[in-house]
Amino acid sequence: MTTSTTFLGLGAMGSALAAAALDAGRPAVVWNRTPHRAQALGARGATVAPTVADAVTAAPVIVVCLFDHESVRGVLDPVTAELSGRTVINLTTTTPAESRSLAAWAAAHGVTYLDGAIMAVPEMIGAPGAAILYSGSGAAFDEHRALRDVWGDSSFVGADAGMASLQDMAMLAGMYTMFAGFLHGAAMVHAAGVPATEFVTRQAPFLAAMAGQLAGFAATVDAEDYTGEGQQSLRFTETALATLLRATAEQGVDPAVLAPVHDLVVRQIAAGHGEHGTARIFEEIRRTR
Repeated sequence: MTTSTTFLGLGAMGSALAAAALDAGRPAVVWNRTPHRAQALGARGATVAPTVADAVTAAPVIVVCLFDHESVRGVLDPVTAELSGRTVINLTTTTPAESRSLAAWAAAHGVTYLDGAIMAVPEMIGAPGAAILYSGSGAAFDEHRALRDVWGDSSFVGADAGMASLQDMAMLAGMYTMFAGFLHGAAMVHAAGVPATEFVTRQAPFLAAMAGQLAGFAATVDAEDYTGEGQQSLRFTETALATLLRATAEQGVDPAVLAPVHDLVVRQIAAGHGEHGTARIFEEIRRTR
């Protein structure tokens, strides 16, 4: 018989995780700070726990999906004693340092800790395309495969509990800057009366094609060789960005998205690397560590 899993936090993502478990025939115990959010899952067969203590003592595995790091500690700290000997799978979005802090807290109180970063929106959970990165306890990752398979594809990225979060944050950096770049372009054409829905039909396939260049950038960065044949020079890129910034100004669009990229390029040229490949701005970014 499959044992129950407890779910703490029933926002959009927490509810999707619990619902996927129920759909797979796995017993679920659910708790939320505002009880009305548990009603729909209760109607589907979940056991609704009245308190956090009731929830965590009802199952050996506790899945936590709350608002932030502070809310995780706020919910778990009062039930530290009850958590001893159990496994916590934290799927709350946290920073790497916060994930490591939670892992240290768990270790100090006899709690097995597995951190997860969900690379999906709630509607994708349990469907093709959903993926979750995990780090922390490798034993917990192996032991609870049947549960994690309910949600989507999963990858273990290391015993460092902060590694899943770090990978997540790094990928989101690319996503949000891509979104901002698209919206910048949409603002430029909007000034000329072109709808964003028309612009996206050209921009989306162009960005998809440009994504194919990432592997080359990655190899260049790892090799630390910015002089290889075929690389677009920083001087060429500076000229292109300067032209783009002038066009941005002509359209009356705020340059806030592009100006920082131009600044990175200019600083590398000033340091004497103008003939090196554009991927060298990686050095300008990482040197602030």
